[in-house]
Amino acid sequence: MKKKLSYRDKLVELAYIYDVKEIKEYEKRRKNLTSGQLELILKKNKIIIPKDYKSNFLRDNFVKPITKIKSNFEEYKDEKIKEKNRLFRKAENFKHDSKRKFNNVLKVIWNNLGKAGLNFLNIIPKLGTAIFVFFARVFTDLFNGIYNQQIDPSKARNVIISIFAVIVFSVVAFGSLNYFKDKDFKEIVEIKEPKVEKKLEPQVKIKKPEVKKEVKKPDVKKEVKPKLEVKRNNVDEVILPNLNLKTETVLNLFKDVEYDLGQVRSQKLVKPIYFTQFPRDLDELQSTKLKKETFIKIVLPLIVAENERILADREKLTTLANKKFTTDLEKQWIRQKLLEYKVKKGNLKELLVRMDIIPTSIALAQAAKESGWGTSRFALEGNAIFGQWTWSGQGIAPLDRESNKSHKILKFPILRASVKAYQNNLNTHKSYIKFREKRKKLREKNNNIKGLELTETLNNYAQTGLEYTKILNQIIRQNRLTDFEPVRLVNSVKKVELSS
Repeated sequence: MKKKLSYRDKLVELAYIYDVKEIKEYEKRRKNLTSGQLELILKKNKIIIPKDYKSNFLRDNFVKPITKIKSNFEEYKDEKIKEKNRLFRKAENFKHDSKRKFNNVLKVIWNNLGKAGLNFLNIIPKLGTAIFVFFARVFTDLFNGIYNQQIDPSKARNVIISIFAVIVFSVVAFGSLNYFKDKDFKEIVEIKEPKVEKKLEPQVKIKKPEVKKEVKKPDVKKEVKPKLEVKRNNVDEVILPNLNLKTETVLNLFKDVEYDLGQVRSQKLVKPIYFTQFPRDLDELQSTKLKKETFIKIVLPLIVAENERILADREKLTTLANKKFTTDLEKQWIRQKLLEYKVKKGNLKELLVRMDIIPTSIALAQAAKESGWGTSRFALEGNAIFGQWTWSGQGIAPLDRESNKSHKILKFPILRASVKAYQNNLNTHKSYIKFREKRKKLREKNNNIKGLELTETLNNYAQTGLEYTKILNQIIRQNRLTDFEPVRLVNSVKKVELSS
C-alpha cells in the first residue's frame, strides 16, 4: 500500500522533479524547511504548485465543515427574511383587500341609494297623477251636485249678502290695522330723531377745536384717501402705490372688492390687485390664520401675473420658432429674450426650456419662508420677498452677517420686481439646472407642472439644503398652496378707491 504523502513531502518531491538545487542542498544538510519556505523557493524558481497539493487535513476536516455550517446558517437567515417579507406582503394585501372591499360596500350602498332616489322620483309623477285624478273627481262631483241642485232664491240672496259683508269687514279691519301700525312707526321716528340731534350737537362742538389743534389728522386723511392708479393692459388692473398702508385699510379693501381665498380656491380666478409693498403693521395681527391669508392675497396676484406673462412669451416663442421667415421686430424680440434668459449662441430650444413658469405653490412657500409671511425687515424695507443675495447691487446688510462676508439682501422698488427677479433667478442660474430639467420632463409628459414634484431640486437655494426642501413641502401641505396652482387672472376688476 502506497504511503499517503503530506503537503510538505509533496513540495519536496516537486523540488526534486524540477531539480531545485537550493532545496536539495537543504535536504542533504538535513535542515527541515517549512511548507511556507518551500513554497517561496519554488515560486522564486517559477515553479507552479498544483492546486490539489494544497488540500490538507485541516481544510478537509475543519474548514470545509465550518464553511458548510456558515452557508447553512446564511440560507436559514435568508429563509427567515423571506418568510418575514411574505408576512408583510400578506398584511399589505389584506389591508388593500379590506380597503377595496370597504370601498365596494360603500359603492354598493351609494348605488342602492341612487336607485332608491330614482325610484322615488319615478313615483312622484304617478303620485301627482293620482292626486290630480282624485281632486278632479271630487270637484267634478261637487260642481255636478251644485248644478243639479234646485236653488231657493231667498236662501241664495242671504248667502250672497253674508259673503259680501264678510269681505267688507275684512277689508276695513286690515286697512285700519295698517293705518295704526304706520302711525305708531311715524311717532317713534319723530320722537327719536330730535334726541339723536341733541346728543350729537355737543359732541361736534367739543371736538372741532381738537381737530384744529392736532397736526397728524390731516396727514392721515391724505394717506388713506388716495385714488388707485388703474392700468389697462390685457386686463383691468388695480395697482396700489407706495402709501404706507395699514393692515386694517388693506383688509377693508379686500372686503370692498370681495376678495376671498375660498372663492379663489373654488373658481380658480384671482383679481389683478397689485400691492407695491406690504403693510408695516402686518405682524401686529393677533390671528396667525388672518396674517397668512392677508400675505397670500397680496402675493398671489403678483405671482400669477408673472406666470401668465411667461406663458404668453412662451407661446409667442413657439410660434416664431415654427415660422420660416421672421420680421425684424420679431428677431429683435427673440434677441431680447435670449439676453433676458442668459442663453448663448441663439439656442431656441434652451430658451424654451428656461422660459417657463414657477409653480405658484413653490413661489408662495418660498416667499412665506424667506419673508416671514411678509413681516421680515428685508420685506418691509426693501420689498425683498425671496431673500436673494447680492454682492454688487443695492441691498440690505443682514444684522447677523459674519465679519468676513460682504453679501447683502437685494432690495427692490416694488414687490412685483422682486417676484420677477426670483423667477428669472430660478430660470437662469446654474444652481437650478436640475429644477429646469425636471420641469421640462413634467411639461413633456402631461403639460401639468406640480410644485411638490419639484421642491426636492431646490436644495441649493438655502444653506440648509435638504432641510430647506422639507420645510417648503410642509408649508405647501399645511396651507393647501397646491389649490392655487391652476389659478388665473380674471378679465376685469372694479375700480377701487381707498377710504379711511
